[in-house]
Amino acid sequence: MPAIRQLTAEDAKLYRDIRLEGLKRHPEAFGASFEIEDSEPLAFFAGRLKTATVFGAFDGPALQGVAGYFASTSAKERHKATLFGMYVRATARGQGIGQSLVESVLEAAAAHYVSIQLTVVTTNQAARQLYERCGFECYGVEPRSLKVDGVYYDEALMYRPLDD
Repeated sequence: MPAIRQLTAEDAKLYRDIRLEGLKRHPEAFGASFEIEDSEPLAFFAGRLKTATVFGAFDGPALQGVAGYFASTSAKERHKATLFGMYVRATARGQGIGQSLVESVLEAAAAHYVSIQLTVVTTNQAARQLYERCGFECYGVEPRSLKVDGVYYDEALMYRPLDD
């Protein structure tokens, strides 16, 4: 099983590479777009690693998967976090890496927040099942949440308490 650790600004190049891979291969799975993030300098990715908590799964020096969380800056929403950017390389899937990454996010977020939420495209059954195994429940669906190449995708809104 790969080692899981929090990424730092020094990991920006590795993070940029895997992030862009995910955005390019699965544009329907992310609210961000490859074209926009591909044009960002390395400092953009280093900055994200300073403002959000992102975990990486490493097989030796190779980054095989990532998942992170951030908190709202709104005074009334500072009690909750949002899981984002979950991606595991195709060659590393089926090894429990995704679950280990989500569990790392949950453990870290539980120290500071009472709940965590996420969105996932409704057609991504593998991701939805992973999140459900990790205790997330669907509380709604946003129709036509994303539009990629003229195709609309609905997103399931999921939530998990962290203070149980």
